[in-house]
Amino acid sequence: MLCKSLVSIDDCSKEDILRMLDNTAKFEANPNRELLKGRIVATLFFEPSTRTRLSFETAVNRLGGRVVGFQDPSTTSSSKGETLKDTILMVSNYADVIIMRHYLEGAARYASEVTDVPIVNAGDGANQHPSQTLLDLYSIRKTQGSLDNLTVTMVGDLKYGRTVHSLIVGMSHFTPTFRFVAPDELRMPDEQKQFCEMHGICYEEHTAFTEEVINRSDILYMTRVQRERFTDLMEYERVKNVFILHDRMLHKSRPNLRVLHPLPRLNEIAYDVDDNPKAYYIRQARNGLYTREAILCDVMGIEV
Repeated sequence: MLCKSLVSIDDCSKEDILRMLDNTAKFEANPNRELLKGRIVATLFFEPSTRTRLSFETAVNRLGGRVVGFQDPSTTSSSKGETLKDTILMVSNYADVIIMRHYLEGAARYASEVTDVPIVNAGDGANQHPSQTLLDLYSIRKTQGSLDNLTVTMVGDLKYGRTVHSLIVGMSHFTPTFRFVAPDELRMPDEQKQFCEMHGICYEEHTAFTEEVINRSDILYMTRVQRERFTDLMEYERVKNVFILHDRMLHKSRPNLRVLHPLPRLNEIAYDVDDNPKAYYIRQARNGLYTREAILCDVMGIEV
């Protein structure tokens, strides 16, 4: 279908996911192509971002398109009280696709309903981050050779972490086993656990981050505790450094284990892990460029 939005990974079938991953591999082999020549892409970032914004903008530039937009909403008419609807309608006059990050859950879905211009959700509150999910899936398939029948251990902020919520949905097509490792305050929400149960996906919950759990994993997905999601800063201080991965904890892990992280990291991965060949988070971020090239072409119906 031409000119479709990417709001949620829930909207993607298994075939959609595999098509975009295959196209991502094509862009990794050849990232510089003039497929967006003459196209304008608007980046509307109502919330701070480094990797997501820069990789999307780099993707547009490598594909020959042009970027307009903002990364500081205080410099826009939204600071004067302009509604999100009016902002989206106004920008739709200028751009062929809109990439939007917003602090409110559901903002991207709403934007897609008020305009015919494709919307790409670059993160809406603690809800979804589908482009991150696709680059995560690409990284997993690239390192494991397949997405099927893998054990994925998710560690840290599982309550507010939109990347892990989206990854559960994305992996659900491939018969995964999940291990959720979090303190009680940050445990995986019931909604995601009920999703697993409805889809026959096995999962375990742990409150201790142990080598025994690591050693039974194919993918170790670390997350930071997100200060910006807490209303109680004392609660944040209690949990921010609960789980830290050190290199010694990987010594008996499976040879195929890879450590992923959506970044930015704080203290949850010690720097001594960086030189371990199982550390994949920097290359994971690089995969974001190729994935976002594939996404932009897909939502605009451009053959790659």
